Amino acid sequence: MEKKFPKIAVKNLHKAFGNKVVLDGVDLEINQGESLVVIGGSGTGKSVLIKCIQGLIVPDFGSIKIDGKESVGVPRKDAEKLYAKMGMLFQGGALFDSLSVWENVAFGLIENERMPKKRAKEQAVEYLHQVGLSSDVADLSPSELSGGMQKRVGLARAIATHPDIIFFDEPTTGLDPIMADVINDLIIDSVKRIGASALTITHDMASARKIADRIAMLYKGKIVWQGTVAELDKTDNPFVRQFVEGRSQGPIKVEL
Repeated sequence: MEKKFPKIAVKNLHKAFGNKVVLDGVDLEINQGESLVVIGGSGTGKSVLIKCIQGLIVPDFGSIKIDGKESVGVPRKDAEKLYAKMGMLFQGGALFDSLSVWENVAFGLIENERMPKKRAKEQAVEYLHQVGLSSDVADLSPSELSGGMQKRVGLARAIATHPDIIFFDEPTTGLDPIMADVINDLIIDSVKRIGASALTITHDMASARKIADRIAMLYKGKIVWQGTVAELDKTDNPFVRQFVEGRSQGPIKVEL
């Protein structure tokens, strides 16, 4: 019988920039098809954690396994096979201004999978439909779209290559509450449709509660709490309570 591994397994991960310790022994697992949301304030190491998993930053120490295979310290060509399983929705959308909407969505299909442009455009339009955008926007430039529409295009691009793992970096930042909820629904639907595992970083608790199977809190480079949404509401962990309730007083100290 084939052994089942977590989709992502992070063990004792450390990363510092000069004297500033950003990750200080992070342990985290994400199972196949699971949606994990990492919460925490600005500067707690959430973005660095994602970048380490993606191979964009090399950790100082620790292990990151994808489907049971180590990605830290292995030859780059071996690691790239693991990174090819990943998709990303960036905080600001990060769309290419010089490309049309459909070219943005189809970027991975054309550049990595060498799909012919005609077929890639057909695929891109299909993914635009999946995120609630009509084919009319396909030939527009990103600058002609609203912030919410740009987020949808970014989501379409993230799922276009059917990744095993999708990362969401503050997916609702800059959106009004209604559009934020629309994006949350699209994230849930898109992840389930392709059967991906998801790792989201956010400080938006409404978003975290909606899209998470599990929530983990990162503070000063350590995971200080993990649990389900139901457990989040019941925990007396002082870090979680202060963060969720938005109180200035508590163990979390804001550096001014």
